[in-house]
Amino acid sequence: MTRTDPKAQPTVAAFFDVDNTVIRGASSFHIARGLKERGYFRNRDLLKFGWEQMKYLVFGESKEQMADLKAEALGIIKGWSVAEMAAIGEEVYDEILAMRIFPGTKALIDEHRAQGHQVWFVTATPVEIGRLIARRLGATGALGTVAEHQNGHYTGRLVGDFMHGEAKAVGVRELAARLQINPANCFAYGDSMNDVPMLSAVGHPCAINPDSKLRRHAKSHDWPIQDFRGRNPNGRRSIVRASAAGTTWILLKIVRAIGHQLLRPFRAFAKKRKAK
Repeated sequence: MTRTDPKAQPTVAAFFDVDNTVIRGASSFHIARGLKERGYFRNRDLLKFGWEQMKYLVFGESKEQMADLKAEALGIIKGWSVAEMAAIGEEVYDEILAMRIFPGTKALIDEHRAQGHQVWFVTATPVEIGRLIARRLGATGALGTVAEHQNGHYTGRLVGDFMHGEAKAVGVRELAARLQINPANCFAYGDSMNDVPMLSAVGHPCAINPDSKLRRHAKSHDWPIQDFRGRNPNGRRSIVRASAAGTTWILLKIVRAIGHQLLRPFRAFAKKRKAK
């Protein structure tokens, strides 16, 4: 997880949200696409999870919505091999995620590393994905949602809380205490109001690619704002459009699969007629 000098006691850490802060869009959705293409998802699984994610992005967060998202995700991966998931994650990173890293955020990560700071990713996505992205970008490690596994396979249960909202702040404080780092000396970066607890837990918060609510909050608290989205700095609207495009992709995949199933008997009949 780390490549830091054990003799050097860090005094500063930088904490980064991942989705739309480090990576354009939702990393878990891109991983899901890779899993679907490799036969891990049934069409109905992907459609249900995509629908829950779409509702969350369009209508916002609620306890019920987060519970539904968590239940769908955990139910889908139950019984999957941890080793196979890790291998597929590596492939998807090379195929998709590497091209979706924000260069501006990568420069910030490199700047912190050059100053000897530890760099941690804090994400609601599975911790395996967070650690993979952290390792590829030279970060120290990652805090993420931990799915329980036994004998190398996921059980469909969580270990601890969903790494989201206030849980991010708790994770940051606990990690800082373990590293004997004063949070007042630390930095944090996030893109949405869900990251405010984490941003408020450190002395140097910064909004990156913020949605409209976080932008207003950052301005009212005199937090720095960085936007690396180029010509498309539309906050939550751009995420919703991306999610809508992703859901459309899912629907097209399912319609295509259903079409193949429906046409199969007709093709078989035509093949027999042709043989005669």
